[in-house]
Amino acid sequence: MSAPIRVLVCDDQMLIRTGLVTIIGARPGFEVVGECGDGRAAVDLAARLHPDVVVMDVRMPVLDGIEATRLLAGAGVPHPVKVLVLTTFNLDEYVYEALRAGASGFLLKDAPPDRLLHGIRTVATGAALLDPEVTRRLVGRYGARIRPASDAAPQVPLTPRELEVLRLLADGLSNSEIAERLVISQETVKTFVSRILTKLDLRDRVQAVVYAYRHGLVT
Repeated sequence: MSAPIRVLVCDDQMLIRTGLVTIIGARPGFEVVGECGDGRAAVDLAARLHPDVVVMDVRMPVLDGIEATRLLAGAGVPHPVKVLVLTTFNLDEYVYEALRAGASGFLLKDAPPDRLLHGIRTVATGAALLDPEVTRRLVGRYGARIRPASDAAPQVPLTPRELEVLRLLADGLSNSEIAERLVISQETVKTFVSRILTKLDLRDRVQAVVYAYRHGLVT
């Protein structure tokens, strides 16, 4: 039997935090190793408890979820922790910043329990993805902020086919949708995505989407 996914829950609203702890802890394959109500406590507890995933609220006292995420999973962190951000609103204005800070994705707080558990499981396996429709809305709303000011053609170390896959990925297409569009197998798409992440030194598809927009590869 595989070890349970160890989860740290961080939310400053006690009722919500208690509900999350209850939902996660009641399911086989999950273990809540700690809970807290602010970002600073989350960083300290993560260093001590070594959770597989931190379920992180965005708006909190002492240290907000964005800064806490940056300390846990941001660039240069030697042993990054996987962070799943929770937000009250469909496109909370802080979500994009949280993703840039290193979060692996986000869910709405009113997501059904099965979706929450699926999100935690997905993040824990390292296959963290934003839902394609969420990605489309996210980049649509924040596209102007993400896009570079310069019109100079970017130097991107990818083959034409890899660039094509990256652009489709940034448009919010899933692996199956990319495979259908390019008339290739899903396994081939996974191989391309893996190469893209390796060449660009990116952790996951979330970072790839941000990269594509910041480098003007999509419009």
